[in-house]
Amino acid sequence: MSGDTCLALCPSTGPKPKAGSFKGGGLGNKYVRLNVGGSLYYTTVQVLTRHDTMLKAMFSGRMEVLTDKEGWILIDRCGKHFGTILNYLRDDTIALPKHRQEIKELMAEAKYYLIQGLVDMCQAALQDKKDLYEPVCSIPIITSPKEEERLIESSMKPVVKLLYNRSNNKYSYTSNSDDNLLKNIELFDKLSLRFNGRVLFIKDVIGDEICCWSFYGQGRKLAEVCCTSIVYATEKKQTKVEFPEARIYEETLNVLLYETPRVPDNSLLEATSRSRSQASHSEDDEGFELRDRVRRIHVKRYSTYDDRQLGH
Repeated sequence: MSGDTCLALCPSTGPKPKAGSFKGGGLGNKYVRLNVGGSLYYTTVQVLTRHDTMLKAMFSGRMEVLTDKEGWILIDRCGKHFGTILNYLRDDTIALPKHRQEIKELMAEAKYYLIQGLVDMCQAALQDKKDLYEPVCSIPIITSPKEEERLIESSMKPVVKLLYNRSNNKYSYTSNSDDNLLKNIELFDKLSLRFNGRVLFIKDVIGDEICCWSFYGQGRKLAEVCCTSIVYATEKKQTKVEFPEARIYEETLNVLLYETPRVPDNSLLEATSRSRSQASHSEDDEGFELRDRVRRIHVKRYSTYDDRQLGH
């Protein structure tokens, strides 16, 4: 077996291990056999005593060691990362694992064996990964109406709010409502990533609606898209959740007109205004401010709807 070969074997049952001091006086270049939590390793006393660690204390005779009947020296630790520990003792450096969890596991073992240099390496790597994986965007979650008002009024960016409160419902849902509610949440996440830095996206989980989008510009509400309605099926009321994806996209693009500076771009408003397609305008409309032409879209709140499939 090589010096860092792990056989992942469980210690054999049998007589109790024997305790005693390890006498490795002239065995610096001789191999010793280690059983670390069931994983078997061959290495030399020279490697184990190269640094001032707990392993050096064990194999220089200062601490008692346990051996089984076959002569394997027992160390009651997980053997998953012990091969990496040995490589560090040999070379003073190693290639650390890629995943944070494995680095944390290795650092715990390095702390147990009192290998300070390896502990420092792991801590530095964890800090680098923390800096590398900073969140792309941060989504505030509303906890009170006052907090919502403060966020919207203080924001220099347009605001898109998704209110979803599935528990606020006294009727059963139609067959597609749960899926549509998830689709609204997924679209919110996609938009928050796409327009990060340009629009402030916030979530509300305490409002009276079940699923409703609200759009704000310059501190005032411009539009909302309510995605729920009450329908009748089999002589009982049900709550229907819709997913008006195109309407939500449209209103999100509309609020981009209200990016800083505080005054919207009149030429952009003119280009995107629905009234521009009309053939003529009355003289009374000439003084109408462009900023007041933003459309408000609402899904019909109450309707009669039979959710049963044909043939039932």
